[in-house]
Amino acid sequence: MTVKTPRLALAATALLATTALAACGSSTGGAAASADGAGKAEVVLRLPDPGNSGFLALGKKDGSLDKALAAVHAKVAWTGSAGPFAPAAQALSADQLDVAQGSITSAVAALAQKPGFKLFAQTAPDGVGEGILVKNDSPIKSVQDLAGRKVAVSQGGTSEYLLLKALEKNGVPADKVERVYLRADQTSGVFNSGQVDAWATWNTFSTPSIANSGAHFLVNGKEVGSDNYAVWAVRNGFAEKHPAVVKAFYTYLHEGGLKEKADPAAYLNVFTDSGPTAVTPAEKEIAVAVTRQSATADVIAEADTARFGTVARFFADQKVTKQLVDVKPYLIDITSFADGTK
Repeated sequence: MTVKTPRLALAATALLATTALAACGSSTGGAAASADGAGKAEVVLRLPDPGNSGFLALGKKDGSLDKALAAVHAKVAWTGSAGPFAPAAQALSADQLDVAQGSITSAVAALAQKPGFKLFAQTAPDGVGEGILVKNDSPIKSVQDLAGRKVAVSQGGTSEYLLLKALEKNGVPADKVERVYLRADQTSGVFNSGQVDAWATWNTFSTPSIANSGAHFLVNGKEVGSDNYAVWAVRNGFAEKHPAVVKAFYTYLHEGGLKEKADPAAYLNVFTDSGPTAVTPAEKEIAVAVTRQSATADVIAEADTARFGTVARFFADQKVTKQLVDVKPYLIDITSFADGTK
């Protein structure tokens, strides 16, 4: 377990991108392609592997994503596992990845650097799947009880944001709570062993913790007033050269999310129902309930942009970023890509 001072530090996690994505190839599969791909080489869209659940996992298994992209002369190359957005942002900027999903909180942190990507889609905040976890037998009964305690967070993104929002809303000074900075995928053991008193996290990790480890939300995203959208980012060069591919991918995201929301159970354990990536029977009920209350990927509207700005202002005020990040220059109007031209 490591305890660090609360400063944004993306460089360490960037190492993940270089190891997981180092083998990625050219996004154009050789010869240059035109904006619509007609008469040119097939465009390759490099995308993090979707894992074992969700509509992208099913799209990988049944070939429906490649079929959708074939209409614009493109196909997918899966490039390692999806994970924290910080290393993915580094990979996008380094031309090792073409699209990736993250949170607006982690995107703001990444945009404070020298980004090589823009955001083209958003999914409304997850009010019920993210929040601050405590163990069922914990003496912590309110956010005020976190004062003097240790809370595990991932630095500069969803996790740290949720904690700081909860503290602000409940009048607890941020310096009264010790933030223990850990990678989300390394936190479960620390939390379960009692080395930290609480854990701010999102549904990927909250669902198994609630189902299998005797935990519950002290507060969830809705209760803290979260503006933590999920966002999709695209590498600048890819968006400029292949707008029709980005548009086709967006359409697949939007429609796939609606289908998954309507029948969440059909999108669990796509490849296997056993092993570390499988959703257990105890987790299934929680996962289904969270998905049914979730949104789908959509265009970034003016109201969404305003809420992105609120997140950026909050991070600047809380000293997570050194200065206010203007998100607007890094947003794409995906509707302008409908005809394959900007």
